[in-house]
Amino acid sequence: MTSNEFLFFSAFLMFISAMLALDLGVFSKKNHIVKFREAATWSTIWILVAIGFYFFLLSHGDKIHGISDFEQLSKIVSKYVDNVGELGYYNNDNFEKSLQSYRNNMALEFITGWLLEYSLSVDNIFVIILIFTSFGVREKYYKKVLLWGILGAIFMRFIFIFLGSALIQQYHWILYVFGVLLLFSGLKMLFTSDGEEKIETDRHPIVRLASRYFQVFPRFVGDRFFVRKSGKLFLTPLFLVVLIVEFTDLLFAVDSVPAVFAVTKDPYIVFFSNIFAIMGLRSMFFFLSNLMHLFRYLKTGLSFLLIFIGLKMLAADWVKDLGFKTQYSLYIILGILFISVVASLLFPKKQKKEELTEEEVNV
Repeated sequence: MTSNEFLFFSAFLMFISAMLALDLGVFSKKNHIVKFREAATWSTIWILVAIGFYFFLLSHGDKIHGISDFEQLSKIVSKYVDNVGELGYYNNDNFEKSLQSYRNNMALEFITGWLLEYSLSVDNIFVIILIFTSFGVREKYYKKVLLWGILGAIFMRFIFIFLGSALIQQYHWILYVFGVLLLFSGLKMLFTSDGEEKIETDRHPIVRLASRYFQVFPRFVGDRFFVRKSGKLFLTPLFLVVLIVEFTDLLFAVDSVPAVFAVTKDPYIVFFSNIFAIMGLRSMFFFLSNLMHLFRYLKTGLSFLLIFIGLKMLAADWVKDLGFKTQYSLYIILGILFISVVASLLFPKKQKKEELTEEEVNV
C-alpha cells in the first residue's frame, strides 16, 4: 500500500464512519422502529452517495494510486486491467488523454461492481429477516443489531478482499476456483425453494458453538448483549443474533466478493463497491423488508446473475480475446434485474391470496 493509497483509504473510512454515525445513529442511544419514510430517505441518500463517488472517480480516480506519469499509469494498468482495449485511448503520446481513459474505466468498474454487489446482497435481506423472526427479535432492536453487523462486515470484507487480491496476483488460477464457486452457488440458489430455508435456533452452529464456551442467558434483556447474574457474565440471545448476522454476511461474502473480482482486479475498487453496497443494503433492509414478497422472481434473477459471473470467470481468457468490455457486464446485470422485477410485477404470487380467500370463506 503506497502513501497515496493509505491516505485515500483512511479518508474513505473516515467518511464512511461519519455517514454511519448519521445513518444508524451511533451517537443516539434511543432504540426505535425504523419507519418506511426514514428507510426510504436513507436508502436514497446512500444510492446518491455511491453515484457521487462514481463521478468523483471519473475526474479524480487516479488519486487513489497517486498516478503522476505514464510509467506509473502503465504499472497500474498492467496490474489491474486485463483488457487494455477497454481503456479506449492508451498511448504515451498523450498522457492526459490516457489518464482520463483510465479514470473512465475505473469509474465504470466501480458502478458495475457496486450494482452487482448491491443486487447479490438483496438475498441477504431474506436471510436476515428469517434470523430476526426465528429468534423473536423485537423490531426496535433491528437497527442496533444491523449497526454492529455493518462494523463487522467492513472489517471482514477488508481482510477478505485484500487477501483475495494478493492470492489472485500470485496465483491466477484462483479466479477459476472463484468461477466454479459462483457457478455452484448460482445453481444451488436456482434449485432451492424458499420453503426449504428454515432456522432451528437451538441447532444453529453459532448458537451451539457459543453455548459450548460461554454461558447464554435464557431470554432477551432489552437491547443488552451481556448481563451479569450472581457474579457470572452471560451472553444474551441478542448478542447471538449479532454473531449469526456476522456469520451470514461472511458466507455471502464468499459469493459476492469473487463476483466483483470478475469485474475489476483493483482491490480498492472492489472494497469501495462492497462497502457502499453494504451500507446501502442495511438501510434498504427496513425499506424492503415489507416489500420482498412482491419480487417473487428476484431470487431466480440473482441465481442467473451468479451463473453468468461464474461462467465469465471460467471463460476469462476466451472472453478477453473477444474484447468483452465492462459495460457489457453492466448491461447484462441491469437486464437480468429488470426482467426479474418486471416478471415479478406482471406475474405476482397468487397462492397466498387463494388460501386467504378459502379461510375467509370457511369463517
